[in-house]
Amino acid sequence: AENKRQLKEIEDKILEVLSNSTGNILEDESAIAVITEAKRLGNDIAAKQKQGELTEAAIDEARVAYAPCGEYLSTLFFCISDLAAIDPMYQYSLPWFTKLVLSSLAQAAKADKVPERLEAIHGHFTASMFKNVCRSLFEKDKLLFAFLLAGRILGSRGQLDGEEWLFLLTGGLGSVKPRPNPATAWLPDSSWQQLLRLSALPAFAGLAEAVAADPPAWQAVYNAAEPHRSKFPGIYNSLGDFRKLLVVRSLRSDKVVPAVSDFVRATLGAQFVESSAVDLAACYADSSATTPFIFVLSPGSDPTAALLQFAAEKGMSTRLSAISLGQGQGKKAAALIAEAQAVGSWVVLQNCHLAPSWMPALDRICEEINPESIHPDFRLWMTSFPSPKFPVNILQSGVKITNEPPAGLHANMRRSLGIEPLSNSAFFEGCQQPLPFKRLLFGLVFFHALVQERRKYGPLGWNIPYGFDDGDLRISAMQLKMFLDEAAPQAAAAGAAAADDSASSSMAATLALAAA
Repeated sequence: AENKRQLKEIEDKILEVLSNSTGNILEDESAIAVITEAKRLGNDIAAKQKQGELTEAAIDEARVAYAPCGEYLSTLFFCISDLAAIDPMYQYSLPWFTKLVLSSLAQAAKADKVPERLEAIHGHFTASMFKNVCRSLFEKDKLLFAFLLAGRILGSRGQLDGEEWLFLLTGGLGSVKPRPNPATAWLPDSSWQQLLRLSALPAFAGLAEAVAADPPAWQAVYNAAEPHRSKFPGIYNSLGDFRKLLVVRSLRSDKVVPAVSDFVRATLGAQFVESSAVDLAACYADSSATTPFIFVLSPGSDPTAALLQFAAEKGMSTRLSAISLGQGQGKKAAALIAEAQAVGSWVVLQNCHLAPSWMPALDRICEEINPESIHPDFRLWMTSFPSPKFPVNILQSGVKITNEPPAGLHANMRRSLGIEPLSNSAFFEGCQQPLPFKRLLFGLVFFHALVQERRKYGPLGWNIPYGFDDGDLRISAMQLKMFLDEAAPQAAAAGAAAADDSASSSMAATLALAAA
């Protein structure tokens, strides 16, 4: 555009010289100088224009080559946009997504060939996005998100049939020609009806007939402890992972969840089904003074201890102020935020869901934060249960964190050993009876993880139903250390007495041998 503008100016200048020239133009030195200079500039501009056209063609070629990457990324963005239908706190903005894309473009492995480069970008970004999104999801929704991600990716590649996907979600729509159940002794009528509807799909033609022809072979699959990992009879063992999932849904709907987990593992990788503890340091690294943090609470969860520990690591223990929102606390919170922005301290707004009327004011405060006028150390932390009244703008622009125990004994124990005071080396190594303490602490952490895993059955308790949380583990660990420290002198005395008895016995045996 700039070159074209300069060419237009040169043409206008030449026309002006010609129109103002009198007599023989070849004798007009000023006109000849203008025309000569215009010719030189014109040649330069023409060369630049030609180079620009070549550059534009190369850019267009690169754009076309990277178009599949754009389509892939748009598929993932709309996938996370749908999460808001599950929980109102699952909100993600396009600027946040774009920032994540640019980070992956810079960090993904370089390659000389475009297909290899695209594969590296897709793999890195998918893992990065999943990690960032999952730290804001409840445990019950993480597998659902991973499965939705796998389904959308396969669908974008044309590797997933729409009718088969619909069957998985609904169990089949419409009626089918009724046929008698060939194995009423073990096959429920509802499962047989689903098998009939599944047989109507092209890839499963003849499935119902195969079950009717060989009931014992299919009964072995039905009775298996892990039917989704069993060998299917005949040609149906060669079905793909997703189509096997449909058969499991029809035969044993109670095993759909573990089957989905295996499907995600086979499609995306093990990291998409394994829970990991939230790393506050990584969340902090992704933030700035204008980025709020939102702890999305669940029953029994309390991020206060983890936040205080992290504040101590950052040297902010004395510069952290907390206020619990409720009736009449809005003005105090606003004043606290204004002061913290000026001096560079941290503010924790607890239980935001208890102040729905003040949420619009909080939204305005966060929207009016000016990065040029606030202290770079300022951070705003919030805790809230899921609430439709929580400002969407804050959710989309902030870093959302859930504070639930991860699924699985291994992941739960690793998380427990990483919280205060268990992660403190002075506490872990400071017991006067180190070996018994570490053994008993391991047993305590294991028992706590076991109780946490059984929370899906509801609160436990002997006297009243009670949800065991991290606070109970911390108190139990401190009491364990206290009891062992108090018992240390008695244990030392008992050990000394046992040593004296052993020495006396050895001396007596030696004297007896000498006398003999």
